[in-house]
Amino acid sequence: MNEVLKNWSPYLKEYDPLKAGSIDGTDTEPHDKGITRAINSHYQPPHNLKSYPSSTLFVSKLNPKTTRQDLIQHFSTVGEVITAKIIVDVVTGQSMCYGFVEMATDDQAKRAIRNLNDTFCDGVKIFVDHELGRTMKNWKPRRLGGGFGGKKESGQLRFGGKMRPFKKPIIPHIRNN
Repeated sequence: MNEVLKNWSPYLKEYDPLKAGSIDGTDTEPHDKGITRAINSHYQPPHNLKSYPSSTLFVSKLNPKTTRQDLIQHFSTVGEVITAKIIVDVVTGQSMCYGFVEMATDDQAKRAIRNLNDTFCDGVKIFVDHELGRTMKNWKPRRLGGGFGGKKESGQLRFGGKMRPFKKPIIPHIRNN
């Protein structure tokens, strides 16, 4: 069996911008400036956070009108919400349409991912996953060219995450004659 497929997984275990920028995780050269920026950037997660990384969830694709209270109400259906925060643009104060929710326990956080991912909150289907900034080695956020986001139109899609898992690479069979 080919070595590439032997250890293949649809998800990255340790963040690598070059792999995340590849639909199957096999690229060897950066194909956009964001990947190069992520490779060359240094990211330290905030040190002053009081939330526990293993029980903190990343929530995205939020309605711009969704409030902190809406998040608390939505996530309270699966457990006790300790904190909820919607990230806003520092200049405009407008919602960036993502945020973080800390659940009381790791089990409640896992239940929230299982039960609330792809559910509707304020009329839009939301995405729920573990926070990666403090839990995935070498994580780089989208603003530094990393992440698992991106738009098809920009050509800067990122793969290897729950929202966009890798596709299995096509490895041609080489026959010896």
